[in-house]
Amino acid sequence: MTPDQRFARAVRCAIALFVALFVYFLIADLWMPLTPQAQLTRPVVRLAPRVGGQVLEVAVRNNAHVQPGDLIFRLDPQPFALAVRQAELALEEARRTNLELDAAIASAEAGLLAARSTADELDSEGRRMKVLVERANVSRQQHDQTLSRAQAARAQVAAAQAQLRELVSRRGATGEDNLRLRQARNALEQAQLQLSYSAVRADRAGTLSNLQLTPGAYVAAGQPVAALVDDRIDITADFREKSLRYVQPGDEAVVVFDARPGERFDARVIAIDAGVREGQLEANGDLAAPVMSDRWVRDAQRQRLHVQLDTAPDVPLPSGAKATVQLFPGNRLSRLLGSAQIGFISLLHYIY
Repeated sequence: MTPDQRFARAVRCAIALFVALFVYFLIADLWMPLTPQAQLTRPVVRLAPRVGGQVLEVAVRNNAHVQPGDLIFRLDPQPFALAVRQAELALEEARRTNLELDAAIASAEAGLLAARSTADELDSEGRRMKVLVERANVSRQQHDQTLSRAQAARAQVAAAQAQLRELVSRRGATGEDNLRLRQARNALEQAQLQLSYSAVRADRAGTLSNLQLTPGAYVAAGQPVAALVDDRIDITADFREKSLRYVQPGDEAVVVFDARPGERFDARVIAIDAGVREGQLEANGDLAAPVMSDRWVRDAQRQRLHVQLDTAPDVPLPSGAKATVQLFPGNRLSRLLGSAQIGFISLLHYIY
């Protein structure tokens, strides 16, 4: 075989290989899509006290794993305990005030009865005096004096009624539904709640990160002092829109992590995001800003989906761990080829 023949054969082989790879790429992109643009994320909570105070105790070390309810650190509880005691005294004072008002109401009711009795007696006397005046048995002056005393007695009755209404209004409802008692109990519950907030506890299972507190440090309410990385994981993968044409939630998948070369983890697609930031319109009053580009072929838009592992890694991976995701939306042949494809990628991670 001449050199020209060998070169022509090499060219034909290269063209055939290129065509085969091109056809394989088209098929793989639809029936066994793969992306290295994937990562493992965990919900991260900024840990901050709800009240401010001086740190009395730090119960855990940095990067420790905690369970819900575990104590992380404790603030000096003395100021909050004093506030609780003050609220208890205020509740006791409210009860005593109600007792005093009850006694005042009873005294006002007795005074009202006495005033009414006096007014009734003077009214009766005034009627008798009127008859006697008509018969000229008493003077008109005595009659007028009796009428004046009766009118003053009725004014005393009105004053006693007003005083009683004022006392009843100040007393409010009887029993535990009294406004004064409810306000005092509410203040006591708030003080007790503040006292409970002096002990900062984990509200979920996770790992503490960047905890640098020491006893004696002062922290303000709402000031983050550490990050709590949740145990739950979410794997996100970004695919070209065309690659997700046949993908549906529930499809099988395989995940390969850069940190675990040679290992493959079975997974399933659990959700596909409804959109991306570029597709979000903001009603800001500005005119539309069309994308200016003279390129004939634009960059492909990527869509994000979420996969869930069937079995989590035996060693927890950190949030942000990079991964490669292989999907299997096609038939058995595409599954076999996709398994070989992701297997090659998993072995390739030993190198890079």
